[in-house]
Amino acid sequence: MSRTTRLSSSLLRAAAVTGVAALTLTACGSGSGSGSSSAGSGEVKVGLITKTDTNPFFVKMKEGAEKTAKAEGVQLMTAAGKFDGDNAGQVTAIENMVAAGVKGILITPSDSKAIVPAIAKAKAKGVLVIALDSPTEPQSAVDALFATNNLKAGELIGDYAKAAMKGKKAKIATLDLAPGVSVGVQRHNGFLKGFGATDKDVVCAQDTGGDQAKGQTAMENCLQKEPGINLVYTINEPAALGAYTALKAKGKEKDVLIVSVDGGCTGTQAVKDGKIAATSQQYPLKMAAQGVKAVVTYAKDGKKASGYTDTGVTLITDKAQDGVTSKDTAYGLENCWG
Repeated sequence: MSRTTRLSSSLLRAAAVTGVAALTLTACGSGSGSGSSSAGSGEVKVGLITKTDTNPFFVKMKEGAEKTAKAEGVQLMTAAGKFDGDNAGQVTAIENMVAAGVKGILITPSDSKAIVPAIAKAKAKGVLVIALDSPTEPQSAVDALFATNNLKAGELIGDYAKAAMKGKKAKIATLDLAPGVSVGVQRHNGFLKGFGATDKDVVCAQDTGGDQAKGQTAMENCLQKEPGINLVYTINEPAALGAYTALKAKGKEKDVLIVSVDGGCTGTQAVKDGKIAATSQQYPLKMAAQGVKAVVTYAKDGKKASGYTDTGVTLITDKAQDGVTSKDTAYGLENCWG
């Protein structure tokens, strides 16, 4: 774990006033390298702003940033909103970090459009801004994006579901995120593309917000509408586990194929336990690690990261299908988060 220094009194006051859920300044040890790499004012500072500091995905992301910052000999400031969607908290965090002299900011935007003006102000001050996991709208509002290819993640489980159904006519339910959210739209569209279906082939579509309880309710509603559902796509594994609970209550858990996206440890264990057939695993630690390194490169030689960097996705299942590349849950549990 990295060592944490005390915040300056001015930053403490700022954090208290703004109500940003977490704002810590981490000094990643000076080591024996040449140059000024102490925890003083001359050290390179990197900011990480996540949607929340409680979601296991973002906890793992922070872990990756801390580990890499320590290895690179730079300071890390971290901040998070009080809740997913707390744009005001993220705006204030950007302002605080720019005032503290960060060279670059890594951010998972809670509101991909509303955050853009604050990002523009930071960039105008010479700060490199990289989006992690979730793109801004437009994507060009940041210097670079390091994220999962969510369309590909959806395609992988669509391909898998098509093979696993073995020609059986599919009655598909989709348990989605929320209208207009790019991550959810891309995963949904990718699944349909991989399966070779369209929205017209979906017998029930419900939004879940990625929540387990809402996933259960959504599945219950879908079963009332169409009791013969035999294939369920879910936006993430909490929604998948909610769907499984609803199906088990009806004695249908063995008759319905559930596929999902994320690759968290709980979800990957659910694949091992047979509750979920397969999931597409993404890698938040890698996103953050690559982001920190990009800021360090910018600080050293002025070279800015640009465009989109795919941080990878792997299909995880213990029931491999011919023609579909996958890894088993042993690999998934070694590389999961949460």
